[in-house]
Amino acid sequence: MPEYRRIFIEGGTYAFTVVTYKRQPLFIDSATRELIFTAIQKTQYLYPFEQIAYCILPDHIHCIWTLPEGDFNYPIRWKFLKSKFSKLYQGVYGPYPPSNRSRINRGEVAIWQRRFWEHTIKDDEDLYNHINYIHFNPIKHGYIDDPQDWEWSSYRKYELEGYYTDPWKEFSKIEEKRDYGE
Repeated sequence: MPEYRRIFIEGGTYAFTVVTYKRQPLFIDSATRELIFTAIQKTQYLYPFEQIAYCILPDHIHCIWTLPEGDFNYPIRWKFLKSKFSKLYQGVYGPYPPSNRSRINRGEVAIWQRRFWEHTIKDDEDLYNHINYIHFNPIKHGYIDDPQDWEWSSYRKYELEGYYTDPWKEFSKIEEKRDYGE
């Protein structure tokens, strides 16, 4: 079994990729995307964090969070968020069957992959690259041709703040550095 080592920095900024079980396209409809936003808000209330950037795609989520000073526990946030979403989802769509004996024993449903990809943001350039990667990810996957057409990301907020002056130049930079946990 592989050994996973995570870096924990109090008040750190982290990029995450979280994937649905077997890449099921759960976030294809707006009702389910609203459920994930609700789960995020409830998580932020109990376990505060600043969401720097995000993008919700049909079968995975990318985001960047900064934790409060003195706090490094992002795993508890993901555990709560996934659990809250799963409960909300089943409340709307009905029971979701477990997929195997291991999930039954743990009381898990087959909505999420168990693990998530995490990257500790090292500096401003690293943050810049991850924000751009997140915002241009729907293009990479062929869903859209222009990042402002993807409603379920923080791209428009960044564009309004003047962050993007030439988005296609940013996209070409991103395509050069392609491995971000997908």
